[in-house]
Amino acid sequence: MRCPFCGHEDSQVKDSRPTEDGAAIRRRRQCEGCAARFTTFERIQLRELTVLKSEERREPFDREKLMRSVSIAARKRPIEPARIEKLVSGIQRRLETLGDSEVTSARIGEMVMDGLKALDSVAYIRFASVYRDFSEARDFEAFARQVEEAGRG
Repeated sequence: MRCPFCGHEDSQVKDSRPTEDGAAIRRRRQCEGCAARFTTFERIQLRELTVLKSEERREPFDREKLMRSVSIAARKRPIEPARIEKLVSGIQRRLETLGDSEVTSARIGEMVMDGLKALDSVAYIRFASVYRDFSEARDFEAFARQVEEAGRG
């Protein structure tokens, strides 16, 4: 594993343990060149996924991009990071087990929406505002009203 500080090719694993959700192995490493310590995560990858964007572009699935999007929606909300990690891992696992090597960004967005809906209504609305491209305050109001009514029913 290349050192992120000095670029040295070799590092030594100092500690390994599973993450809380058991979906990855967390490794503490030490660079053999500069002695800096850093953390890496090893995950199971069932298949290479390609995301079909709305503009008919294709790009490789990026778990970190998905994690950032969900984390931004959940920022300053009372949601434990482990629950966000579990949500993202669950979405990735479902995508990899679909049987297709290509998945639309719309399908990923709907999976995130479903997950956030069950996790936190504010994070759900925040994500929806970007995903569904809200352009006016009344878009937020209408969507928040739908969420509120669904919560009562």
